[in-house]
Amino acid sequence: MKTGLIGICLLFAAWVCADSVVYEIEDAAFEGFIENAGADAPMVLLIHDWDGLTEYEIKRAGMLRELGYSVFAIDLYGQGVRPTAIADRKKCMSMLTEDRPKMQAYMEGALEFAKSQGLNTENCVAMGYCFGGTAVLELARSGADLKGFATFHGGLGLPEGQDYSKVSGEYLIMHSITDGMAPFSELAEGLEKAGVGAQLICYTGAPHGWTVFDSPRYAEKQDGESWALFVQFLNDVLK
Repeated sequence: MKTGLIGICLLFAAWVCADSVVYEIEDAAFEGFIENAGADAPMVLLIHDWDGLTEYEIKRAGMLRELGYSVFAIDLYGQGVRPTAIADRKKCMSMLTEDRPKMQAYMEGALEFAKSQGLNTENCVAMGYCFGGTAVLELARSGADLKGFATFHGGLGLPEGQDYSKVSGEYLIMHSITDGMAPFSELAEGLEKAGVGAQLICYTGAPHGWTVFDSPRYAEKQDGESWALFVQFLNDVLK
């Protein structure tokens, strides 16, 4: 009887280590995804692209879990909001890029929820893809006390009225020469003035979105190189 009970408990534990979770911030419901590697495991806060939290981010979360990291793939759009049309993606993204305090509140709320779930927010790196990269830098500029911040082909522009005076931690910014987004210069100057450690990497032969599997933009070589660099960054920054 005890053996059977232990078996059931182990199956339950395996199931809960990776699952979708619904949480609330400012009376709005969000649905994220948690990969829990244990109470002492370092944590990655993963922020989605402009199409919302999808199987892509969940796959990346699983890859990180295999390396021993707990991951909270957060939702910035709201439960059930996963736009597919280009116009809808732009609308969802603009609602946050045009309301930076709300974006910050959603990220801060997600970190509080992660902490309430036993994830190690004291030993954490935030990372994001495209729009998620924009959000990661917003989180950094807000003064979030995380160990590091990493972006893959994210928006690098500096919003009006903001600067990098509150930033801390280490930075890994990976971009494409042909991306068409804001250049490195303003970001590089801001991080240099703040006196934080930073690596700014620019790839040739990689269009915007080069990390997205099964996409016409996917660049296998650059994806492999940038992922290896990110993994090394985690090894260096997290305990």
